[in-house]
Amino acid sequence: MLRNQSIITYAVWIVLVVASLGAFALGDLMIGTVGMATLALTVAPAVMAERFHLRIPIYFYAGVVLFLFGTVFLGEAFDFYERFWWWDIALHGTSAVGFGVVGVVLTLLMFEGNRYDAPAYAVAGIAFAFAVTIGTMWEIFEFGMDQIFGLNMQKSGLMDTMTDLIVDCVGAALGAASGYAFLRGRSRYGLSGMIAEFINRNRRYYRRASEKKSDSRD
Repeated sequence: MLRNQSIITYAVWIVLVVASLGAFALGDLMIGTVGMATLALTVAPAVMAERFHLRIPIYFYAGVVLFLFGTVFLGEAFDFYERFWWWDIALHGTSAVGFGVVGVVLTLLMFEGNRYDAPAYAVAGIAFAFAVTIGTMWEIFEFGMDQIFGLNMQKSGLMDTMTDLIVDCVGAALGAASGYAFLRGRSRYGLSGMIAEFINRNRRYYRRASEKKSDSRD
């Protein structure tokens, strides 16, 4: 899995290694540690996918790597959350879209990929709820960290939380809509294309989808 990634993923890994080693050489333990932690987080999905014999589309994986890079390394180590007012909003939006897509894939997994047993509107609804739930749990985590450890993860408090939740809902809706379009056969590009590619790459978990495709060819 680590050998077959996009140029974007390899570029991020190289930046993290070089930045971390450079930081350690200059005595900046914080930057070095955060960099190595980010590297570990970006490699972990590939290792887990290999463990469970999953094949993740390379561009979706690149998106995951970029998200972790932007959240942990640039956001925390280089304080991008304070430097750019839109940084937090952008990351919340993109993560919500990603979780919406993941929600579609997981829901279809329960039906073994049979789109006829999985109504498009139901799959989209479950995917939307899944993505919004993840976003809500993150906001609860931020609140807890602020209250227990005196941090400032919520920034402006209620306004920051509500803005994040609204952005999460919009992103989740986009991710869920891509699943709806895929199930209705209206799109095979963009996010819908990623869903189709994931199913094609992991047919052992979507047997009924593969069987239906074989039957249609016969």
